[in-house]
Amino acid sequence: MSESQTDRLTLRESFEKADFLGRTALVLSSWFFVGVIPVASGTFGTLAAIPVIFVPNFFGPLFGALFILIFVAIAFWASDLSQKFLGKKDPSEIVIDEVAGFLVTMFLLPLSWLSLFLGFILFRIFDIIKPFPIRRLEKIKGGAGIVLDDLLAGVYAHIVLRIFLVYLKPGVG
Repeated sequence: MSESQTDRLTLRESFEKADFLGRTALVLSSWFFVGVIPVASGTFGTLAAIPVIFVPNFFGPLFGALFILIFVAIAFWASDLSQKFLGKKDPSEIVIDEVAGFLVTMFLLPLSWLSLFLGFILFRIFDIIKPFPIRRLEKIKGGAGIVLDDLLAGVYAHIVLRIFLVYLKPGVG
């Protein structure tokens, strides 16, 4: 498969041409094809992450951290391979990075409708505006460059959300 920028394929074309590992990477990186939504694929990818958010928080801090580390490693691999198949730099079809970033945003926070809503909004804001040094991470090549900026956006969103939750909680202060 050529890595040339002129050899761009759609997700469907790439999927048809890919072997088993390539197809697995494309399914995961598009987060089960949520990434093919033509508008706001990152926003829909973040929404599609909500069921996964409960996994690390349900099993506690140690298992949760291990789960996120394994998930991030898979995201690096799937994003890197999918980028090569699609022939584009940071294709919009890849949304597993949003899932990983939202996992970081919500890790070890109490899960409620309020925390999910605020976490979603904050993560999307940081992912879109990319304050320093998030934008610089996009320059890293391969899957790491696709995923790392979202992880740092998730860290920023986590910190701000944690502060919000302290001030919104009655009787704390």
